Amino acid sequence: MAIDRSIIGRESPPAVFEVEKGAIRRFAAAIGDETPAFARGEIAPPTFPTTFRSPVPGLALDLRRVLHGGEEYVYERPLRAGDVLHVTRRIEDCYEREGSLGKMTFYIVSAEGQDGDGEIVYRSRTTIIYR
Repeated sequence: MAIDRSIIGRESPPAVFEVEKGAIRRFAAAIGDETPAFARGEIAPPTFPTTFRSPVPGLALDLRRVLHGGEEYVYERPLRAGDVLHVTRRIEDCYEREGSLGKMTFYIVSAEGQDGDGEIVYRSRTTIIYR
């Protein structure tokens, strides 16, 4: 598999996501988090942005070959029911490593979620492993 480092820096146009009360409740139940504010659907659990799906230009992967390598989140404030976020994703880096089954490509993808006033609500960083 040939690595294409020219994709570093590519950024998606902003995708709009509404944080819905029911979605918060379902997500909290799915991860087994019984925190009262999550269970009531008022505030979203920290990993809730994993539900925001949008493509990154230049990164089209066969999902059968994708492994989740990790995620990090930094919040300026909690995500709340009713928030409408504008999320932009960016390819920060890509590199190869040799694994026991051969070469693997690592993609580092950042995201930034802004509210309607342009204020940053959260930033995230995801590691995608492609084998």
